[in-house]
Amino acid sequence: MKRIDFLKRISTVAVVGLPIVALANSCSTTADVLPVPTNNCLLNGTDTSIGSNHGHSLTVSAADVASATQKTYKIQGSGSHDHMVTISADSFAKLKNDNTTIQVVSSSGSGHTHTVTVSCA
Repeated sequence: MKRIDFLKRISTVAVVGLPIVALANSCSTTADVLPVPTNNCLLNGTDTSIGSNHGHSLTVSAADVASATQKTYKIQGSGSHDHMVTISADSFAKLKNDNTTIQVVSSSGSGHTHTVTVSCA
């Protein structure tokens, strides 16, 4: 092999191979780059679920969580009757400060109650 052919082959390997090696070494997994997502009531609001539900609905906003003051909600939604759900200041504080899940029991309506779960989205 002539010296010029040898130099051409080496330069081709350097031009093509080195960027690939550099790219491979610079890659990282998503877990290395992005923080693990956490639920946050103040940033994302809440998710709610109503046990034994038949059309009731409840929305607890991030603003309600931030205020951390007791609030009573009507949860009739598309149900044929209404219930009331009261979230205490202490429960709002848990949502706000601990990003945890709380459960409350609705008022009685049509002879029954519902367990309502509020968690951070």
